[in-house]
Amino acid sequence: MPFTLSAFGDEIASDLEDQLKLLVALDVRQLDLRAAWDVNVLRMSDEQVARVKKICAEYSVEVACIGSPIGKSPIVNPIDGELANLRRIMEIAAMLGTKRIRIFSFYPPDISTNAHYDQHVEDSAARLAQLAEVAEKNGFSLLLENEKEVVGDTPERCLSLLRRVNNPALRFIWDPANFVQVGVENQIEKFWDTLGTYVSYIHIKDARLADGSVAPAGEGDGQVKDLLLKLKVGGYDGILSLEPHLAVAGHSSGFSDKGGMTIAVNALRVLLAEIA
Repeated sequence: MPFTLSAFGDEIASDLEDQLKLLVALDVRQLDLRAAWDVNVLRMSDEQVARVKKICAEYSVEVACIGSPIGKSPIVNPIDGELANLRRIMEIAAMLGTKRIRIFSFYPPDISTNAHYDQHVEDSAARLAQLAEVAEKNGFSLLLENEKEVVGDTPERCLSLLRRVNNPALRFIWDPANFVQVGVENQIEKFWDTLGTYVSYIHIKDARLADGSVAPAGEGDGQVKDLLLKLKVGGYDGILSLEPHLAVAGHSSGFSDKGGMTIAVNALRVLLAEIA
């Protein structure tokens, strides 16, 4: 298969070497860097970033994407703070040899319901456009992840944001579980033909519509196998990044432990074998 596997190492352990030891054992040679040593990537010093680079080189693991928290902030806040965060993240990404940066689409003032989120699409798009302009000028790719409680939670709103920004520096991460957790059914049949044109990264995570609980790929309602088939037919040769959340599905991160990540990788490989 043309796909390359990556994973969020902090789903395995806090210590970076513990993360990489398991990934290498599972033959996953790419890393989505969100945190190490309980330090979020945005808060890492140059010395810590240099340590990440050194350890990754020792294990022959490349950093595929920076799992930044940019955009997981209130939409009413001045954008200056997130622009500064982006500039720092670009410095970190450059040090680690990747051009990919994961971002989000901002929290509306009231997240008790998403019934009013459409009214924030224009503001969110304007903010994303500013971030994308900076990224484009510096040769980076911003990857917008669909996520509950941010403006871009449903396929319709994600598509609206991407169309409004209309910048090749802003692409889309398809996360099947996150769509399930906002009640999206039959996501591939309904939305792939439109939203799929913006996809340049995939998160492998599944969930169940009944209660929103996470599950290994193929065991929930995220249509992960159908997604993989669409990618295969469409000639996608990019990254499938495991973000399984099998032990803890937190608000800003998740955890799977060594056993959970092993289950997640094996479940994905079963699906890949089925569509080979």
